[in-house]
Amino acid sequence: MQKEAMLYEGKGKKLFATSDENVVIAEFKDDLTAFNAEKKGAESGKGALNCQISSLLFELLAENGVESHYIKRLNDIDMLCKKVSIIPIEVVVRNIATGSLTKRLGISEGSVLPFALVEFYYKDDALGDPIINDEHCKILGLVKEQGELEVLKAEARKVNEILRDFFDKRGLKLVDFKLEFGRDKDSKIILADEISPDSCRFWDKQTNQKLDKDRFRQNLGSVKVAYEEVLKRILES
Repeated sequence: MQKEAMLYEGKGKKLFATSDENVVIAEFKDDLTAFNAEKKGAESGKGALNCQISSLLFELLAENGVESHYIKRLNDIDMLCKKVSIIPIEVVVRNIATGSLTKRLGISEGSVLPFALVEFYYKDDALGDPIINDEHCKILGLVKEQGELEVLKAEARKVNEILRDFFDKRGLKLVDFKLEFGRDKDSKIILADEISPDSCRFWDKQTNQKLDKDRFRQNLGSVKVAYEEVLKRILES
């Protein structure tokens, strides 16, 4: 299947139409952004790593009953996906306190949370992706009913259980991660976007070394090496 007109370009991917109106191609970019795109950079090969990592994780989730937009990986940087209408809510799941959570609530960095915390953020760059609650979601018309928010929470927790266990067995802590969901052609809510070190925080279980986009955010260097290590762990039997 070939790329046709570009439908959208985001921070980490481009989306292209195909000959099938219900199928798109996601092209993963080497670009790096942080702090709502105030900091920008690029890392050669990062797009290919994220494409492979996301593909493997979507396949893992599918094996465990989580439906997503993923169809198959076409090549190093292109992924074939079902076309969805993205729900403009970023669903963040946190297992360990870090980042904005520690700044907002004063929880000590690295504290293991007593349960997986699910948060919603309004996907709007102009507003800085503010944190929102269920009532905000309904006032803004982001969902049709409360039941859809419960679907987002339940699916996010299910993804967390699967991935946290998977990475724990491979020597990585799944600190937190961001998910996006969309409605398919039948209006069913399914997982979308990507699951990669761009959207997840991974710490080595033994050293707490950061193996994700925080290496770019915090000027730690070796971004590609960190992403390669995550891929290596995923591929471990």
